[in-house]
Amino acid sequence: MPILSRPALVEHLVRTRIAGDVATPRDNNLSHYRKLANGDRHYWLGLELGDRWADEQDVLAVMAERCGVVDDPAHRVGQDTIDPELTVDALDRMAARLRKAAAGKERVLFATGHPGSLIDVHSRVAAALRAQGCDIVRIPGGLIADEGYVVQFADVAVFERGATLWHTHSPEPMNAILDALGEDGRPDLVIADHGWAGRAGQRGIDSVGYADCNDPALFIGEAEGTMQVTIPLDDHVVDPRYYEPMTAYTLEASGLL
Repeated sequence: MPILSRPALVEHLVRTRIAGDVATPRDNNLSHYRKLANGDRHYWLGLELGDRWADEQDVLAVMAERCGVVDDPAHRVGQDTIDPELTVDALDRMAARLRKAAAGKERVLFATGHPGSLIDVHSRVAAALRAQGCDIVRIPGGLIADEGYVVQFADVAVFERGATLWHTHSPEPMNAILDALGEDGRPDLVIADHGWAGRAGQRGIDSVGYADCNDPALFIGEAEGTMQVTIPLDDHVVDPRYYEPMTAYTLEASGLL
């Protein structure tokens, strides 16, 4: 696949609705911001936010700055946005962290709560880091969380229940992995999303996470320094192959291709 220039990648992100005018509606975004501010831990994505974000307008301000949603609190319904320039800025920050991981031959764990869309993104990055000598974490077998199993496909940890891979925001699968690995097996870096990424960061591990505009917690985590990088994007577009140019750009920028 040819590596897109930054302007061409921005155009691709907008055309495929990974960024720009995304599918997630404004009222859904605001509902999630409000629930986070009201202390609903489902929306904290494994982070411990205390009472620091009890005003939903503060949450909106962070999301406007770091994700590119409309900053007008009077905009309550209709279209909302992700700024594709912010997406590429975050990919560049991720690339810098990947260069560090490759240079240090670090131990890296990949996980996703969006197996239907992001598993290939994570898997490609894992393969590129392994080729540079990194140790890609192989999770222990038999891990249980949230009445299901934590398993691994193509180097990516996922949550399985009833012979199906589940979309999950829960931090408990990441807890299960880190508890089982112990201090000796602790990764240097986690690349994930949802509660997998947030809980890794909360437990003091360098964490890079992808996040949609209705998932404010990881953006707050980066603002507070708990997350290393949070990449704004629609985390489940209609065709997972739309993410391929984004992944190729990141790997090229990190020197891993």
